[in-house]
Amino acid sequence: MAKIIDGKALAKKMQKAIADEVAQLQAKYGRPPGLAVLMVGDNPASAAYVKNKETACHKAGITSFGKHLPASATQAELEQIIDELNKDDRVDGILIQLPLPDHLDSVALLNRLDPDKDADGLHPNNLGRLVRGEEGLRSCTPAGVMELLAEANIDIAGKNAVVIGRSILVGKPLALMLLEENATVTIAHSRTKALAEVTRKADIVIAAIGRPEFVTADMVKPDAVVIDVGINRVTDDLGKSRLVGDVDYDNIAAIASHITPVPGGVGPMTVTMLLHNTVWSYRRKFAEGGLGNQ
Repeated sequence: MAKIIDGKALAKKMQKAIADEVAQLQAKYGRPPGLAVLMVGDNPASAAYVKNKETACHKAGITSFGKHLPASATQAELEQIIDELNKDDRVDGILIQLPLPDHLDSVALLNRLDPDKDADGLHPNNLGRLVRGEEGLRSCTPAGVMELLAEANIDIAGKNAVVIGRSILVGKPLALMLLEENATVTIAHSRTKALAEVTRKADIVIAAIGRPEFVTADMVKPDAVVIDVGINRVTDDLGKSRLVGDVDYDNIAAIASHITPVPGGVGPMTVTMLLHNTVWSYRRKFAEGGLGNQ
């Protein structure tokens, strides 16, 4: 059976370290770090995520400047709020909770963020820094995946890694982060021909395609490392719902060397890296010159 890479345990350890660091930095700089999360509408999943983030901020000693707007909020209203947060010295990180209602231009809003307060690393400046291998804010979920691989002592250099999914949130930045660690990276997606042949060659398979239990055991070679980024709610014939990932966990766990569970794998790390990014921006603001150290 595969070794379980426990994201919940790693998140707990990292958040404790972040809280300790925040306490020291606050004593030095005179104020706590601040994170503003913008949420528009009443999407239940988004509301749950925002609540988790606010709870994590509180435990870490980070001030939360949450703003919850109705679904009818306009582009101009959000632009004004973002401009105010960009100028607010108490705010070190800003997160726009996605998805937004269809009438809003999320790309334009993300691009309006101060790149140095872009807590999810999605501003073109931060993505550009990632492409160039420069220090900067990194997208939270991919950065969390990299922390999980490091915690499990997975040697990435020289390995064949397949990322299933090409989103700007996960697939593309994660491929760049793996490349940065000297993996040989393939990005696969819904139109990849003979997908199973591609994934069976991989030492590391990362599923981020958003389809319940899409990756099956016949798509994974024995002793591969399998990271499941997906989280999907499915309902059985009796009407009972449960959360599953993008991989067929039970069958793949029987042949893989390492695997992340859903829930309890990548999910907790996304929130943790959000806190990490906020504190990094906070440290950088007070540091003298340069980007500092991530």
